[in-house]
Amino acid sequence: MKSFLKNAGADLPAALVVFLVALPLCLGIALGSGAPLFSGLIAGIVGGIVVGSLSGSNVSVTGPAAGLTAIVAVAIGKMPAFDAFLLSVVIAGVIQLILGIAKAGFLGDYVPSSVINGMLAAIGIILILKQIPHLVGYDADFEGDETFLQKDRENTFSGIFSAFNKLTVLALVIGAVSLLIQIVWEKVLVKKVSFLKLVPAPLIVVIVGVLINQWNISSGAAGQLTQEQMVNIPIATDIKNFFSFFTMPNLSYLGRSDVWLTGATLAIVASLETLLNIEASDELDPYQRVTPTDRELKAQGIGNMLSGLIGGLPVTSVIVRTSANVNAGARTKMSAILHGVLLLVCVAFIPRVLNLIPLSALAAVLIYTGYKLAKPSVFKAFFKKGLDQFIPFVVTIIAIILTDLLVGILIGIAVGLFFVLRSNFKSAVFIVHDENKYLVRLRKDVSFLNKPILKRKLENVPENSYVLIDISRADFIDKDVVEVINDFMCHAHLKGIKVELKKSLSKPMHQLVNEQKYEFQLN
Repeated sequence: MKSFLKNAGADLPAALVVFLVALPLCLGIALGSGAPLFSGLIAGIVGGIVVGSLSGSNVSVTGPAAGLTAIVAVAIGKMPAFDAFLLSVVIAGVIQLILGIAKAGFLGDYVPSSVINGMLAAIGIILILKQIPHLVGYDADFEGDETFLQKDRENTFSGIFSAFNKLTVLALVIGAVSLLIQIVWEKVLVKKVSFLKLVPAPLIVVIVGVLINQWNISSGAAGQLTQEQMVNIPIATDIKNFFSFFTMPNLSYLGRSDVWLTGATLAIVASLETLLNIEASDELDPYQRVTPTDRELKAQGIGNMLSGLIGGLPVTSVIVRTSANVNAGARTKMSAILHGVLLLVCVAFIPRVLNLIPLSALAAVLIYTGYKLAKPSVFKAFFKKGLDQFIPFVVTIIAIILTDLLVGILIGIAVGLFFVLRSNFKSAVFIVHDENKYLVRLRKDVSFLNKPILKRKLENVPENSYVLIDISRADFIDKDVVEVINDFMCHAHLKGIKVELKKSLSKPMHQLVNEQKYEFQLN
């Protein structure tokens, strides 16, 4: 309680911001998945309250994820009923819990930082590109979509052109005003009036957006917003009707193989996305706190079990809401928990008020969040780090934009690992020479990948030279490399080359050398 009170001034406004960001995303992802709209809200509530409470992360926010939309949509389409799919969500949660107990969380540690930062920048760019149509009132694609090829047969770029051909003037006005409010609020007003830091700009954006739209309605002006251009939460007529929105899984489908296969697929993909997003959230955390990944998998597993049991979509840690949380100044996990509480309370008691919010105002909030993730300074900083960092960073961005989050990340990891191997490849073999004197020094781990360059360099040593091969600094030398050294030492005298081997006293190296059938002098 003491910690909550101490950080309440930061966590409460952040929770409100995340709530405003999460609301349309929960509905949009449910719509894009072909699931009942309320199932997205259930997932957001469970992700906030349950996973937020159990997670070891201070800034990560959990909810329904766009990365699972395609899997969910296909699964719901193939299964006999929605309650069969809910059983798959519960199974996915059980598998994630087992993965957490088995300590599988270490997998996220092997993702290069350049790829993680590339993912953050890519999400920022995608937020900007995907929200531009919603900003101008074109809502053919669902809120929260992150894939390049959209369900409306457009792609990320063609969707923008279509949007400007079918824009709604009022939506554009609300969106432009909303963007301007955020810029002025953060860059000017907060700096001049310190207490305004306690009032989140997105709240002002939503209030102004609602007032503009209501004034337009009362004035009877043309070009009013349709219901599709507004937040659209299912409204219950009474308590009984409200609880009818919750659905339990049907255990009679336990014998179906597709239920188990979907559960396993959801568990694997959700776990990978969570581990990647946790790495990214730790990167965003201004205090650079480290999240225990095994605990996170357990928390996500319990969250998915509960979400499936009461009719919700599968959940993962989601970077859009997390970045909004960090940018809003969140300090502890209470902001994530409170955003879930706000979702539950507002959806239950004031859905009609929430349905007055124009989507263009919320699109402006997401666009501004995206800009903070993909500022030009981020690209400049990575360019200064060198091409071995900049290229994987850029490739990850392009791959995610042109495919989806998971595929793009895998491509980025492949490129990142190539540069890691290339760096190790270059530094493991060090060769210098002065006239006819050569120093060949093996350092760190010398793998079979170093064999071609070492073999080529040794064979290019001119006649009547002196070569010192220093293996004393190597932690490991592959047998293929040992064979290259032995071969060279055996025929070097034919070219009049004198060779000395400065050996390590480590037992493994002696064993490797002595396993060879050649005889040569060890100096």
